[in-house]
Amino acid sequence: MELTLHIAAGAAVGFAIGLTGVGGGSLMTPLLLLFGYPAPVAIGTDLLYAAVTKAGGALSHHRAGNVDWVIVRLLALGSIPTALLVHGAINQTTFQQTPEFEQLLTSSLGIMLIITSIILILRGKLRRNARESKPERLMGFVSRHRSQLTVEMGIVLGVCVTLSSVGAGAFAAAILLTIYAKTSTVRVIGSDIAHAVPLTFIAGLGYLFSGYVDLTLLASLLIGSLPAIALGSRLSSRVPEKALQGLLIVILFGLGVYYTVFNNLL
Repeated sequence: MELTLHIAAGAAVGFAIGLTGVGGGSLMTPLLLLFGYPAPVAIGTDLLYAAVTKAGGALSHHRAGNVDWVIVRLLALGSIPTALLVHGAINQTTFQQTPEFEQLLTSSLGIMLIITSIILILRGKLRRNARESKPERLMGFVSRHRSQLTVEMGIVLGVCVTLSSVGAGAFAAAILLTIYAKTSTVRVIGSDIAHAVPLTFIAGLGYLFSGYVDLTLLASLLIGSLPAIALGSRLSSRVPEKALQGLLIVILFGLGVYYTVFNNLL
């Protein structure tokens, strides 16, 4: 029964990913918490789940020529060392054995869910303003320091993704679409997905080595999600995107408020 439930959960999240392009860490980690898994197990398992599910997308984008490997390298230059440092800092103390560790992870998850929901609302406007160089002074600064900002963005992602499993998708894509306003959307998204694979894999390995990944759970989630992602992708052009995005925003914001505020009061 439990195995069937996990496969169904993987299928549901995979279908959402295929339809909207959003939903990996944003939906899977809260779902695993709902199933009663501790936050480190939910996040660690989801990170490796994301690495596997995003690998296929990254390969497809690479074959289509939609990956800018310069962007990927700059992001990884910031994110990979940061993810390792975060795990190193956690592992060198007894912090993992305290209730505060789980509270840190759930609060980080809540904050990133709220930020992601806001980004989903604003990303169209952010992209348009960036293409029109508005505001002019800010976009001039972005243009002059694009490489540095990309590395710094990688550092932010290294922290956020390692502590919450959220950030390597919609959040990262929206910021990159602003930094690289003159680059095609599909190329920026392809680069974001390609970078997410090593980041989520390295961050997930840190949890695996600490004993916080449930491999049986991971396998059952993948069994359900991989075919569902393909199905969702095929149906994505036939469903009302704005309605789905609106529903997703409401869900993410509500979950974010719960894990940031109410969960810490219980």
